[in-house]
Amino acid sequence: MTTTAEDHRPAGQPGSTGGDRLRELPLRERKRLRTRRALIETALARYARDGFERTTLDDLTDEVEVSKRTFFRYFASKEDVALAPEKEFWAVFLDVLGACDLSGPVLGVFHRALTGTLERMDESWEHQFAESRRLVESVPALTAASLQHCAEASSDILGLLSRRLPPGDADDVRLRIALEITVAAWRSALHDWAAAPAATADRTHLVALTDRAFAAVPEAVGYTVPGGA
Repeated sequence: MTTTAEDHRPAGQPGSTGGDRLRELPLRERKRLRTRRALIETALARYARDGFERTTLDDLTDEVEVSKRTFFRYFASKEDVALAPEKEFWAVFLDVLGACDLSGPVLGVFHRALTGTLERMDESWEHQFAESRRLVESVPALTAASLQHCAEASSDILGLLSRRLPPGDADDVRLRIALEITVAAWRSALHDWAAAPAATADRTHLVALTDRAFAAVPEAVGYTVPGGA
């Protein structure tokens, strides 16, 4: 990824409001964050209502009352703005993982970092992420973009671990496999979360689905398909 955690940091923490944090920032920064948030909210709503392909950049910029030049200061494309909540999550995940104790089973470290990241995200992010995931599950262009970003995030995670672990451990194939298993478990949880009724697709439900996915990993590794005809 070419962005940093600061670029994607959410507006607040669980239990607080984005407005509380905004008031602590300089006016210029408050305007920047409000514009970015408005573009994300508008894009997700228009994509869900009118369809991703039928929604143009003009539709988004006209509704938010900004120029295309302003849009491209924040996002690279229509796909990019739809994936903003996902990118925010992985940016914060890197912060959380960077502060984690890396002792013990690696899958446990990754699992704790995922749930710890969910606890750090603000309330407005939760709704936006749910909307984004529903779109990713149904729009092929967004599915592909999400998979690409996931690969980039995985590369960043391995880069972070290479700076924190001894060279032999950082290059261990088992570490890379553990990360791939983590990503697979997380995406399985997200798939089930996106398919749930909107009223139940909250953060608590996502944590529970993530816990369930990780609990299934040992059996999944040894799972044997019953013999067929």
